Amino acid sequence: MVEGLNPRIGFAIAAGAIGSSFQHGYNTGVLNAPQDMITSWVKSYVCPEVVTKFKEYLADAPDSLEPANRTEYALEMMKLDSEWGPQNVACDTSCTLIWSWTVAIFCIGGMMGGTLCGFVSSRLGRKGGLLLINVLVAIGATLMGLAKYAGSYQMLIAGRLVIGINSGLNAGLAPMYLSEISPTSLRGALGTVYQLIITLSILLSQILGMNNVLGTEDGWPWLLAITAIPAIFQLATLPFCPESPKYLLLDKDDEMAAEAALSWLRGTIEVHDEMDEMKQEQESMKLVPKVTLKEMLTNGSLRKPLVIAMMMMLAQQLSGINCAIFYSTKIFKLAGLGPQESQSATLGMGSMNVLMTFISLVLIEKAGRKTLMLIGLVGMFLMTTLLLASLLTFETVPVMSYVAIVAVILFVVGFATGPGSIPWFFVTELFAQSGRPTATSIAVSVNWSANFLVGLGF
Repeated sequence: MVEGLNPRIGFAIAAGAIGSSFQHGYNTGVLNAPQDMITSWVKSYVCPEVVTKFKEYLADAPDSLEPANRTEYALEMMKLDSEWGPQNVACDTSCTLIWSWTVAIFCIGGMMGGTLCGFVSSRLGRKGGLLLINVLVAIGATLMGLAKYAGSYQMLIAGRLVIGINSGLNAGLAPMYLSEISPTSLRGALGTVYQLIITLSILLSQILGMNNVLGTEDGWPWLLAITAIPAIFQLATLPFCPESPKYLLLDKDDEMAAEAALSWLRGTIEVHDEMDEMKQEQESMKLVPKVTLKEMLTNGSLRKPLVIAMMMMLAQQLSGINCAIFYSTKIFKLAGLGPQESQSATLGMGSMNVLMTFISLVLIEKAGRKTLMLIGLVGMFLMTTLLLASLLTFETVPVMSYVAIVAVILFVVGFATGPGSIPWFFVTELFAQSGRPTATSIAVSVNWSANFLVGLGF
């Protein structure tokens, strides 16, 4: 067994990470595959007359045409119709805007949750906060799952906002909890677990969203409501795990509870060395005032690591990774692939994301944070350039369609090598306990803000 790793800490990591990371990853990727079905449903409520006219043209299409060609025929007839053509264009524009907000509102919720992270982690604790915010999952899953049956796309948008707030809180609370319960020798590897589960949940959302699974007219509400299941898992398991020992000692000044929690996590009562380290940190905290937002921004010794944490978060999101996740199926279609090929390529991308994040987990303590971060960013830059060349030339050079697939998949490989996982736990390593909640709130808010701008702008 790896030194420092035991069944109890493995259980605590699973309980703390699965329910929280899943919300972040699954709801990032879940709208990718069923985009056409959901926009068609939205269109039927926004402009039902246009949809009715389209169905009339579809019924008039020659029987000799294939289903896909019948749709093309109906669309062409709509374009040629002087009355309905402009209305159809206006309707499509409205539906595209609604869809963009459905996708992007998740990030706005993330920004809101990120700003609350410091408050929740300090008042309720890391474990207490993770448990309580599952109320938001219940509300979000209900709104999204029932939106179609209620005939309200507004419910879908509201559900995405609520689940976004939950994900923003999780993005700060879960890495903080994982970092504080982990042995020093495993802190980087166990910090990567958060990103690993994000990638696994993105892949799961892509599999479940396929046409022959839940990516159907009747299945997509269930696809969105499934997000409640990991929350139930967390509610059933996390209460059996202790609160963060650092929180108990440094925030609550409860030495007995901190030692009991640490003993439970390490599987031994021989935890005196770690307790002594935490006590030293507690004594040093007493010598400095509590870190406020103003102090964080004006104190040079705090501002420098904060800038580093923010730049790492910006590098992660402004790389454009969520464009690949939100719109990968659409990107592959633009590159000339058919619907089925596009879905298969998206699954290939998700699988590589999981595999490389797992490899990153193994390498993180050996190669170091800085090395993996730089290797990943350079690889992403090169693959973005190759993808641009592919999209510009695939019509004249058909093989470039497949080069585009390779470029997107290798882009994701570069992301998973370091930029995907390192920023989440690195912020907790840069700050002492007194500044960690405030710094995490700022860094997570910056991450979700950049995520929102990229998702909406693309």
